[in-house]
Amino acid sequence: MGSVRILIADDHAIIRRGLRALLASEPGFDIVAEAADGAEAVSLAEQEAPNVAILDISMPNLNGLEAARRISSKLREVQLVMLTVHADDCYLLSALKVGARGYVLKSSVESEIVDAVRAVVQGKAYFSPTVSKMLADDYLHYLKATQVEDEYDLLTGRERQILQLLAEGKANKDIATLLDLSPTTVISHRQHIFQKLNFHSLADLILYAIRKGVIARQQGGAAQIG
Repeated sequence: MGSVRILIADDHAIIRRGLRALLASEPGFDIVAEAADGAEAVSLAEQEAPNVAILDISMPNLNGLEAARRISSKLREVQLVMLTVHADDCYLLSALKVGARGYVLKSSVESEIVDAVRAVVQGKAYFSPTVSKMLADDYLHYLKATQVEDEYDLLTGRERQILQLLAEGKANKDIATLLDLSPTTVISHRQHIFQKLNFHSLADLILYAIRKGVIARQQGGAAQIG
């Protein structure tokens, strides 16, 4: 792969300038477009076909989540990194559902955005460590407060293994090859996991894996999938 073509979208010019300066200093990164709102980001993505689109969630005219949804539906090869001040599971789940593979907090953008871009272009995902830790802590507090049994204990050893591989971004056929199983068997295990844990989408599974700490934390404590 040649240089990584990056689109930056944020309604604050000073943040766009800072991101451009930071990313342009990295070898192999090429900033091909800047947008001041979501609608402009969608239009520029269609024109420039970047490898990565970095989108602020809160933008005028068209918010970053809706812009991500439109870009993902039209340009499936574009990897999406959401940039936000929101460190809660509601926004993260929404980001996952629209196809984002990166979620970086503005409070730590300088130390994480380069790692996030490098991760998503490698087919991995990247979440700010603050978000990962918060979700894990909130989940533990919930279990203690409600005295609810952790559904994770309902899974078999094989189902736990497949849950982790799914959260790491592996396809059914890849899991089948890795575990020496038939694709049909993997699909059956996947269905059992979804039923036992009441998942409705792969985004639910990934969010659960982050909460449970199933996904290994790498690169300075960030949860990185892949």
